[in-house]
Amino acid sequence: MVPISGLDKKSSLQVIHKHGPCSQPHEEKANIPTHAQILLLDEVRVKSIHSKLAKNLGSVNVMKKDAAANLPAKDGSVVGSGNYIVTMGLGTPKKNLRLIFDTGSDITWTQCQPCLRSCYKQQDPIFSPSSSSTYSNVSCSSAACTSLNSATDNSPGCSSSTCVYGIQYGDSSFSIGFFAKEKLTLTSNVVFDNFLFGCGQNNQGLFGGAAGLLGLGRNKLSFPSQTAIKFKKIFSYCLPSSPSSTGFLKFGNDGLSKSVKFTTLSTISGGESFYGITIIAMSVGGKKLSISASILAAGGAIIDSGTVITRLPPTAYSALRSAFRKQMNQYPMAKPLSILDTCYDFSKYSTVSIPKISLFFEKGVEVPIDARGILYVNSISQVCLAFAGNTNDFDVLIYGNTQQKTLEVVYDGTRRMIGFRTGGCT
Repeated sequence: MVPISGLDKKSSLQVIHKHGPCSQPHEEKANIPTHAQILLLDEVRVKSIHSKLAKNLGSVNVMKKDAAANLPAKDGSVVGSGNYIVTMGLGTPKKNLRLIFDTGSDITWTQCQPCLRSCYKQQDPIFSPSSSSTYSNVSCSSAACTSLNSATDNSPGCSSSTCVYGIQYGDSSFSIGFFAKEKLTLTSNVVFDNFLFGCGQNNQGLFGGAAGLLGLGRNKLSFPSQTAIKFKKIFSYCLPSSPSSTGFLKFGNDGLSKSVKFTTLSTISGGESFYGITIIAMSVGGKKLSISASILAAGGAIIDSGTVITRLPPTAYSALRSAFRKQMNQYPMAKPLSILDTCYDFSKYSTVSIPKISLFFEKGVEVPIDARGILYVNSISQVCLAFAGNTNDFDVLIYGNTQQKTLEVVYDGTRRMIGFRTGGCT
């Protein structure tokens, strides 16, 4: 991989795609999901986000004393099939671990030896707390243990006075284990002592060989909150445009570009950990669609690094699809791909011309979507518009990661702002 300029900064990590060649050089082809499977998992994630926000589920005690209980089969928190990975160091001596990062989750966790119940297969050696001189368990009576309620949607358990966490994701993946403190190494000169994380003893799911998850949500147990004294809850990322390229995840405002355009972050009722946004208009081919702002605001909106395809209110999606098809009518259509219903066969073309799509946010911010964020390519004969409609206009709108490709997206949790810069990975 060619290093990119975003990594020159002190608190930057390289971002790679979970199934790209940089991630797992030995990954068997049989383990790489098809595009249809990726979209199916994405649909499960979206349903779990909608369910969580609709029901604002109460806490459920998921633990028995031996920390070996199964989690209840319910719509839990969201993730499981996150797409982007960073490497962090944990423990003393430091062990490098590849973690999925997710703005829709709060708890950071990794699989831990001795895997009392179950560990899935991961690329890195599984973290061994007994080999680290800086590991300590969190007690059941601590405030940190009590905080797990809001961060995981589950009541913490207790095993021999050690706090036990449990989190289940939308695709039924889960992690249960001991809540602990450890030294976390971001880069050689940025280290955090006593970082709170989950040491998973019973883990199952579709984590694609990653060692666990880095939670970038808004809860007080999330990574941005725990490191707020140093980074002021500011982080930014650029998602790579293809599985074979790299992006970055950067903490703090060092080297932040002046060309970032900021809009307001909002909070979604029942989903305080999510980053709420306000989309007020959309355009196709430079022409704004006739969708009322009230339709786009009806169910609220969030930006999410772990949802693949942007989900719009059906009224808005219908207007977008209609305008897009009209401007693409010279190309033959192909059969739908899972949730994507507007697909084209480009096999007879050496070049294609697609209309520009932009999203408009509060404070006059226009975000043009990169061409690689407008189309989802299954094959040259099945290239689809990478947007989908929700079930109804009152489901939350989700701005997904396909439409964020090549943008630098800046989260400023302290000022409650979110910013966008085009050409962010270069």
